Amino acid sequence: MTSPASLRRRLATQLIGSAAILAAVLILLFLSFSRQIAQNSQDNILLASATSILENISVRNDEIVVDIPYSAFSMLGSVSNDRVFYRIDNDDELLTGYSDLPRPDIQAATNAFATRSYLDADIRTVSALKVIAVNQRIETVIVTIAQTQEGLTDQLNALFKQALGIGVGFFIISSILAIIAVNRVFRPLQDLATSVSGRGPNDLEPFNTAVPDEMVPLVHALNSFTGRLDRSLSRSEDFITEAAHRVRTPLATVRTQAEVFLRRVRQDNNRTTLKDMIRAIDESSRAAGQLIDQAMVNLRTDVLDRKEVNLGECIVDAVQRLQPIASLRDIDLKLAPMDVHFAHIDPILIQNAITNIVDNAIKYSPPETEISVQIISESDKIIIRILDQGPGFCQDDPRTLLGRFVRGQSSTDKIGSGLGLTIANDVFIAHGGGLRLYNRQEGTGACVEAFLPR
Repeated sequence: MTSPASLRRRLATQLIGSAAILAAVLILLFLSFSRQIAQNSQDNILLASATSILENISVRNDEIVVDIPYSAFSMLGSVSNDRVFYRIDNDDELLTGYSDLPRPDIQAATNAFATRSYLDADIRTVSALKVIAVNQRIETVIVTIAQTQEGLTDQLNALFKQALGIGVGFFIISSILAIIAVNRVFRPLQDLATSVSGRGPNDLEPFNTAVPDEMVPLVHALNSFTGRLDRSLSRSEDFITEAAHRVRTPLATVRTQAEVFLRRVRQDNNRTTLKDMIRAIDESSRAAGQLIDQAMVNLRTDVLDRKEVNLGECIVDAVQRLQPIASLRDIDLKLAPMDVHFAHIDPILIQNAITNIVDNAIKYSPPETEISVQIISESDKIIIRILDQGPGFCQDDPRTLLGRFVRGQSSTDKIGSGLGLTIANDVFIAHGGGLRLYNRQEGTGACVEAFLPR
């Protein structure tokens, strides 16, 4: 049962989902950290360039002289091929550079960084100032350096690919480890299930399998259940045995007394009444016996006591038990040569099923006829075929006779309960086979084929 979902799948999904979340967080943290490092690296180079220019600003003849060193821009070009812009101001007067280059407000700080848009490109700017005395005046020189961020963007894209690869690798490894961990966690439960399924049908002893502490209540509950099941099965078997004795014995006694009275009674109406009573007793006895047989079959089919037996000997034993009943009706039970056919079956149930089929054939066969029992071996199954010379199946679909209490159209004057073929069919289905009913193609009579898989 997997509703709403198996514990294994739910736990694996949660662990894999957690791994996916952690992988995503790892990628975001890696990208944020990489962006911060790359941005700081660019800012440091920009500031160094601006500082280099400031160090080369001097005063000559009461004028501010700007001597831009080569190294101020070469250090920016060594990092990437981004474009570089600059401007140098003396207070609000432009000394040199790009007049339209935006200048950060550095009134409140010595150095100011900003990201702006310039000439349809994103630029990173830094402004640094230097206070100079000119002709007994204090003037402020502001140097602004700007650089486009295409190189930074390319660098971040490369870092994103690396981060994505690291995240995907982390997710795959975490998922594999999660699946392995889930399998290890549920292995004791699988071992317990294997121990349960590997037991024989009559093995209801307590389980002593070593399990984790979390599974101890489950093992205790399972042992309690098997104990109750063992007691229930024992009571059911005792009840069936007792019921068979309590029902059949009184009915047999009543029938014997009725037959004794029948010999003494001379009036026709009394004899008719006694005959009807004997018939009703026979029907009740047969119905009670078959109901008990079906209860026994239902009980044993759940826990088949399979054994490796010679199927031919099993069938011969079942048929020979019915030989006296067939002889009373002058019916010849003919057994075809039974070769050795070993099968893994519950012999008690198979004999019960064969007995019901042959008994049914005896009941519907007229006197001085023959019933043939054969075993046919095929590549994938073994067929047990019972042929009689009775009226055959009158139904359009003989399979309807496999239902409980369903009797044929020619059974109005026959004693029966409609359970014989049902019991036999249940037995062979429990063994992986079934029954097939049809009328004989040559001559009159019916044919019942019971088959067992190899």
